[in-house]
Amino acid sequence: MTVDFSLAGLEKEGFGGFLSGASLTATRCWEIPDGPGVYVVLRESPAEVRFLPVSTGGHFKGKDPSVPVVELSARWLQRTPVVYIGKADRLRRRVAQLLDFGAGSAVGHWGGRCLWQLEGSGQLLVGWQENPEPRLREQALLAAFERAYERLPFANLQR
Repeated sequence: MTVDFSLAGLEKEGFGGFLSGASLTATRCWEIPDGPGVYVVLRESPAEVRFLPVSTGGHFKGKDPSVPVVELSARWLQRTPVVYIGKADRLRRRVAQLLDFGAGSAVGHWGGRCLWQLEGSGQLLVGWQENPEPRLREQALLAAFERAYERLPFANLQR
């Protein structure tokens, strides 16, 4: 499977939404369906990426989610807007957890924690696709991403 990981390419793949984290937080993600599926987080800004030294993410179980800036810099991929790919049994709930974690709540959404050290993270876009087999779809997307870029998206620390 070959995937174009641009916003337009993802729309052709059946992803929709592409709303900012800030707007989704304001509406408590009501736009997102609550069934199973996958979601992508994109950084569309043309500005040079800047990393915060300390994460805005919540300290779940007392653990600091911050990653050293040198590691973030080494993980950064300039050639694609996709910074994270996730799956969910309930899309609305899982994306809300991701955003709550980024806002400092002690929520169990450790995956994607690098997102919350991107300056301007509230402007990241979230797109989603309903899918009855979210785990399989996520694995296929991650494999296609690895084929295209020879590594996982910026904030996907593991498969």
